[in-house]
Amino acid sequence: MSQPKVFIVRTAGTNCDGEAKYACEKAGARVDLIHTKRWVNEPQLIHQYHFLILPGGFSYGDDLGAGTVLGNELKQKLFGELHRFIREGKLILGICNGFQVMTKMGLLPGDNSTLANSQSTVTQTVTLANNDSGKFEDRWVYLKKSSARCVFTKGWYRDHIYLPVAHGEGKFVTINKKTLETLVTNDQVVFRYANATGHPTKKYPANPNGSVDNIAGICDPTGRIMGMMPHPERFTERTNHPRWTREKLKEPTDGMLIFNNAINYIKNNL
Repeated sequence: MSQPKVFIVRTAGTNCDGEAKYACEKAGARVDLIHTKRWVNEPQLIHQYHFLILPGGFSYGDDLGAGTVLGNELKQKLFGELHRFIREGKLILGICNGFQVMTKMGLLPGDNSTLANSQSTVTQTVTLANNDSGKFEDRWVYLKKSSARCVFTKGWYRDHIYLPVAHGEGKFVTINKKTLETLVTNDQVVFRYANATGHPTKKYPANPNGSVDNIAGICDPTGRIMGMMPHPERFTERTNHPRWTREKLKEPTDGMLIFNNAINYIKNNL
């Protein structure tokens, strides 16, 4: 196929779009940063691309709650195009604020209603709430890879990885126990917060926000739509690592594993 094309959303308050662009280009893709105003004015623009990224930051200042305004905007104005994009078998990644956006609009955890023709059938069943610590958490964390379904992590040879988090509303919670059980049963839990040896833990600060079942990232039932609180785009070079001068680090970096998988999936399947 021709070079994979990535669509990265920009709006007031997003601040990690440049890092995501760099990661995708390093993985071999062509990347465009598209403002939401342009996308709303040209709804079908998304279909020129294979991969949609909702980056981190503080979209619209998170004034009504993290990701709420952008989530509502996408759901109300662009639901039909997102619906078609998903049905075409393409990829979506939400990072930190992007994950918050995806949960607020009901795009994750995803079920049959995600592919429905009416936005009214898509409801919110999970969210990212205020951290248990009561403060903004800016630190590096270990993550246990927990899903064999997700295309962003399929085939990895690393059991656990190390990435930074930076959020005030990162506590993953579900609307009820059944929703959590379904996520686990369907193999939709992609990452769990863990200790240095890769064992999931509830202990702070290894679990920096108090997420239920230590969940740091999930995917939809297709494995093609993923949201995660940690920032893979911030660990694309070994010099990004806080101990790069003292440790022999693996290549590719832990963050690049995710972007490499996505671009390779597009090359092989779209």
